[in-house]
Amino acid sequence: MSTEQVQDETLQSGQTAETSGGPPLPPPGTAIIEVTDIGKTYGSVIALRDVTTTVKAGEVTCVLGDNGAGKSTFIKILAGAHAHTSGDFVVDGEKRSFSSPREALALGIATVYQDLAVVPLMPVWRNFFLGSEMTKGWGPLKRLDIARMKSITKSELAAMGIDLRDVDQPIGTLSGGERQCVAIARAVYFGARVLILDEPTAALGVRQSGVVLKYVAKARDRGLGVIFISHNPHHAYPVGDRFMLLRRGRSMGNFPKAEMTLEELVQMMAGGSELEALSHELAREMPDSDLAKNLETDVAETLRVPGDDGVPPAEETRA
Repeated sequence: MSTEQVQDETLQSGQTAETSGGPPLPPPGTAIIEVTDIGKTYGSVIALRDVTTTVKAGEVTCVLGDNGAGKSTFIKILAGAHAHTSGDFVVDGEKRSFSSPREALALGIATVYQDLAVVPLMPVWRNFFLGSEMTKGWGPLKRLDIARMKSITKSELAAMGIDLRDVDQPIGTLSGGERQCVAIARAVYFGARVLILDEPTAALGVRQSGVVLKYVAKARDRGLGVIFISHNPHHAYPVGDRFMLLRRGRSMGNFPKAEMTLEELVQMMAGGSELEALSHELAREMPDSDLAKNLETDVAETLRVPGDDGVPPAEETRA
């Protein structure tokens, strides 16, 4: 049974479903969010300036940068937590300036933060509907429709490819990757058109990171516009369609995947010239240090041009 059928039956039986009711998803490739020269200042402190990018339906826009680059400020503007102080923020062709996250959610812009905002000891289905519980009955006889919420939770997770043994198990017993996937499925069910993921693989191992990336690709394939925040280009490149690099609050560029290889992305992220200067300095000061030797090797690999060893670079495939 589809989600739409479940909701129709719910309303016909006098039950309530607290879904967002936001605008429908546009056709793939349609620009949902466009920001042009957007900036944010806190008094005399410039946190963000001159940032331009586009988020399209059915595409993943990766926002990359080290700690302090301005990634958190940028997503807080998109999520409605902070208002921008300069530039244009356009949603569905109309200029916007959100005063609260509720305004962003009403337009289908949902954010999944690193802490996920889950209650570890509550079951998976309670966390899925936390704050938007379904009820049945009227007046003093109104009560939670537990069976309906369990059924929808299981079907929505299955639609994202997540097969849980039991939605009654505490969400704290799931792995970090599984909790991320539950949060993604919840946002999709409650009407997200743009899904902002704040460092979803930062605290995960290799295997769990791969699981999360698979569900990011599934959200993209369902037609959502995804904003993937990360400091790891090796995680972003397989699922990304567009890359925006931030450094010290400013954009270093906005590149389609067709115009940038993984090696070039790593080099821009690492700051090739800065790393090379650091490796030379360490080599002079600590000539026999393993750290200096390892850094020198890493820099050489980072700056290596693909194909300069006589072997053509492998063609990148889309996840």
